[in-house]
Amino acid sequence: MKRAAAVLALMLAACGGDSTDPTPLPSPGASCEAPPVVGTPQLTTVRVASGLSSPLDVQAIPGDRSRLFVVEQGGRIRVVREGAVLPAAYLDIASRISSGGERGLLGLAFHPAFAQNGRFFVNYTDGNGDTHIAEFRAAPGADVADPNSERQILFVGQPFANHNGGGLAFGNDGMLYIGLGDGGSGGDPLGNAQNLATPLGKMLRIDVDRGSPFAVPPDNPFVARAGAFPAVWAYGLRNPWRFAFDRLTGDLVIGDVGQNTLEEVDVGLASRRGGENYGWNTTEGTLCFNPPSGCATAGLTPPVLDYATGSGGTCAVTGGYVYRGSRYASLKGAYFYGDYCSGRIWAMDAAAAIGGTLRVKQALDTSLSISSFGEDQSGEIYVVNLNGTISKLRTA
Repeated sequence: MKRAAAVLALMLAACGGDSTDPTPLPSPGASCEAPPVVGTPQLTTVRVASGLSSPLDVQAIPGDRSRLFVVEQGGRIRVVREGAVLPAAYLDIASRISSGGERGLLGLAFHPAFAQNGRFFVNYTDGNGDTHIAEFRAAPGADVADPNSERQILFVGQPFANHNGGGLAFGNDGMLYIGLGDGGSGGDPLGNAQNLATPLGKMLRIDVDRGSPFAVPPDNPFVARAGAFPAVWAYGLRNPWRFAFDRLTGDLVIGDVGQNTLEEVDVGLASRRGGENYGWNTTEGTLCFNPPSGCATAGLTPPVLDYATGSGGTCAVTGGYVYRGSRYASLKGAYFYGDYCSGRIWAMDAAAAIGGTLRVKQALDTSLSISSFGEDQSGEIYVVNLNGTISKLRTA
């Protein structure tokens, strides 16, 4: 897929924090981690926290500007306050999970009304490798949650050890969205992604404020289809590794890890109201996969972009966020995403891509193993490094 030059005009600023920044600042003495790439948008990262164990996600509580919450693959959630990782875990469920490879404590989402109800949700794999979506509770201002408050929301059996997805996010509609991979192995041998009867290979949408343990929203696109799993919102996904909602438009943007050839970014427009088929395993990105040529693409929603697996050390896309912060006006509307192996971060003009014009430019070439991105309450973007650090994306 061709890429036109980005039209993002990025201003220059000094590396590091300043006294007006409302979000957690770097530890004393922290420096820029990634030099700007010549001829590309002038961005860098500055370290916010270190000493973490295989971090996979970073989230913020709605309305809380003083803390970040980091998901560690081994089963703990850690609190970062003003550049310091607090010694006590916010939540420790290491004894309940299997960890390693693509398993572990994989995702976190705070309820939009957390300040009133203290509810948050996690995605983890148990000792057998099966997926659990569970609710926990905490006093809204506390730095430690109650590990005994677990309430099971959804259980999904996993046929293989990989492609568990793991993302959780509340949409602008207040519903909880869950990203699940196709069940694993390679090539989707069980045909899960195109099978509406299973939650595997899907984006799910549930209402955690009604029903027991949840309610299926009546406007989900496949509620009335016989045999379909009613919580399915979209399908045809291989391994959605990080998805997020544009906080301005409500559009859903998904990074879907490819098989051997292409990594892709998919978009679900808020105006479509779900039902997209993103193609796997009929297609991989914009190419036919099964069969390898002449595949039927009618009714499929193609990615807004794809890029070659293995090109320049790339191996797996990590989905990110559309920038809606207030510090850098020239970044507004740019979707930042990365690649786990190469450490590269790109900026895509989100509105232009949705309109059919792809404008992408490499923003950073880092040495980070990018396992996730995060967004704080101010809309500023963070980069999660599997090797133990959280960094903030800044102009350079």
